[in-house]
Amino acid sequence: MGPLNTGRHPEPAPPMKRRIQITCLSGTLRALATLPYGAVARLGEALGSLLYRVPGKRRHILRTNLRLCFPEQSEEERNELARKTFQHVIRSYLERGIQWYGSAATLSRLTTLHSAIELQDRYEQPTIFLGFHFAALEAACIYYSALHPVTSVYTPMSDDATDAVSRAQRARFGTVMIPRHGSARDVLKTLKSGQPVMLAADMDFGRRDSVFVPFFGVQACTLTSVSRLAKLSGARVVPFVSEVLPGYRGYGLRIYPALPEFPSGDIHADARAMNRFLESRVRETPDQYYWVHRRFKRRPEGEAPVY
Repeated sequence: MGPLNTGRHPEPAPPMKRRIQITCLSGTLRALATLPYGAVARLGEALGSLLYRVPGKRRHILRTNLRLCFPEQSEEERNELARKTFQHVIRSYLERGIQWYGSAATLSRLTTLHSAIELQDRYEQPTIFLGFHFAALEAACIYYSALHPVTSVYTPMSDDATDAVSRAQRARFGTVMIPRHGSARDVLKTLKSGQPVMLAADMDFGRRDSVFVPFFGVQACTLTSVSRLAKLSGARVVPFVSEVLPGYRGYGLRIYPALPEFPSGDIHADARAMNRFLESRVRETPDQYYWVHRRFKRRPEGEAPVY
């Protein structure tokens, strides 16, 4: 999620080049959405295996993260984990076609839901759904939005064309999209109205409103936004985890009980609690986590860069 402010700026009309990019991207994803899910998944895995053989920045980041977080594994084990992770990453990009353009019925057929709480359109207690960057996160969020109203705090993509398409398609079932640097007042108002807010806070977005706490034994710059929002709104924080099911059966969405004693009044303790929960879930499906992100980009004072 990250820091929020109250500034808003109207978006200018997209230039011709950007409109062409949007049309091409949308057309490609729409075409992928017409293919059987299993075919798209297999194509993504094959492309991921091929691209993993090509040296590049993302592969370097991926291998560095795995070396830091799984020092007990052999080089051969980490390389195999890295290859499978790259397959899931590329596969998730291709599956955006189904996720962004597939019908609600298609997403329902592909998704298996297990929830520890009763899901509703409105909640008596303000509710923050805390997600994490696993390969099926996009599918899980859009599936939920087809069932119940939700507001999503999202990170704008660096590419304007992709960002425009993603915002439109993520919101197609009525999701209210608030950018990470959007209005904190709007988020709080939404929570207090009874509509849940869905967000993720497991990336390095800078030192502002962040603390360093361990993640797989490595000090990680971790956002305090979830803790602050929960305190201001009186919200419970309900974590959820998405999974790519084996055998090309689709996706799993597991919603857990609310984090106990959260917020605790100690932002460091809250950040550690989030990272402990995430670490446990990552160990269950380590190849599905988004290791290609520079999770340890910023280091505590005096520590050398790792990338």
